[in-house]
Amino acid sequence: MGFSEADFKTFISGGVAGMCSKTTVAPLDRMKILFQAHNIHYKNLGVWSGLKTIVQKESFWALYKGNGAQMIRIFPYAATQFTAFDLYKTSFGRVLGTDTILGSFAVKFGAGACAGVTAVTLTYPLDTIRTRLAFQVTGEHVYTGIMDAAQTIFRTEGGLLALYRGFIPTVCGIFPYAGSSFYCFETLKNLCIQYLPQYSCEQYGENGALVLRFYAKLLCGGLAGAVAQTVAYPLDVTRRRMQLAMMNPETAKFGRGMLATLKLTYNENGVVRGLYRGMSINYYRACPMVAVSFSTYELTQQFLGVAPKS
Repeated sequence: MGFSEADFKTFISGGVAGMCSKTTVAPLDRMKILFQAHNIHYKNLGVWSGLKTIVQKESFWALYKGNGAQMIRIFPYAATQFTAFDLYKTSFGRVLGTDTILGSFAVKFGAGACAGVTAVTLTYPLDTIRTRLAFQVTGEHVYTGIMDAAQTIFRTEGGLLALYRGFIPTVCGIFPYAGSSFYCFETLKNLCIQYLPQYSCEQYGENGALVLRFYAKLLCGGLAGAVAQTVAYPLDVTRRRMQLAMMNPETAKFGRGMLATLKLTYNENGVVRGLYRGMSINYYRACPMVAVSFSTYELTQQFLGVAPKS
């Protein structure tokens, strides 16, 4: 099966959606990383006081530290994820069917989960680099940029495997996260089209197919993001801590594996201040991020003339 024009447009739409969504929440993303890893300069601050302190101590543009690496990563990541989701959903649908509630759940959740795993496997080293750059504080830089970080990690920390540190908890986390987000968005979208078309939908194209209005896309995406992040957050904390292992003496203790990092995080800080550390900021960032991602994806598809899918 070849890569059709529609697949190419889906790929582009996914990449644009990822870049827009991540840039929208980049300052909150950096703050989340600083919170999760208990950076000594910010660990006792709140979300908004932390953002204010970044601007005061570093600069406004420091809010976007690491976003260059994020953009290089997120275009192929999001493009692959959305394209793979459509392909997996079609394949799973043929095998499992979507006529029953269980079948529909298995197809949408499974396709989203597999798409997330596929995308993260291809782009994970760039996420590690981006995390390292975002964790740096002005005046205490370990790396000068993307290439320097990649070369230093590769040369001094064990080659390619060092760039994949934290990969196992990432896969364990992305499976329920991507599965939940795609399933929730698709389900909410279908419910709006089926039961609330007069309030949430508009006609698109020559055949008059119903698509969600912009505000409905944002609402469905935001709710999907909130559900998905709640399910997968402890493993996101574990991933971040493992990615930062070996960067300095304070973070070196998190280089012993997923279960050891989970246990150490729980023993040192408990559930709320450990496994769910930074969760409040994650809701601030996850809801608009997923909302912008799904909305931009569908709007870009409409702009490129891709027919909406149920």
